[in-house]
Amino acid sequence: MEVELITPCGMNCVICKFHYREKNQCPGCRAEDELKPLGCKTCKIVNCDLIKNNHATYCFECENIPCQRLKNLDKRYRTKYHMSMLENLDFIKKHGIKAFLEKEEKKWTCPQCGGIVTCHGGMCLNCGYKKFTSPKPTKNIKK
Repeated sequence: MEVELITPCGMNCVICKFHYREKNQCPGCRAEDELKPLGCKTCKIVNCDLIKNNHATYCFECENIPCQRLKNLDKRYRTKYHMSMLENLDFIKKHGIKAFLEKEEKKWTCPQCGGIVTCHGGMCLNCGYKKFTSPKPTKNIKK
């Protein structure tokens, strides 16, 4: 777990599956690297003018937290990937980045082999251990 891999929105890039792909491995949202996935390059949060102009490190330093972009991202990740950017940001603000990295390491380290379990799919990339299964999308039922 590295400080440089914690994004302004509170995402831990170490638990992102794109950080581990064999071809075009993503270096993390803060990196100035053309190998990042398009979604990371064009992320409205990483490229937010308020973050850039205020030289803020994390979204909790912004007067507009939580903006609609962050709310939407947080909702998607809470629903699909068993993590919350808003909870992460709140923890970092209250306890500091070092305590956050320690908490993340405990949460996302595979109990079988010590590898990393990604939030995208909840599976250890080393041994295949499944920490959780992503919920299946629910269909809208008309009444």
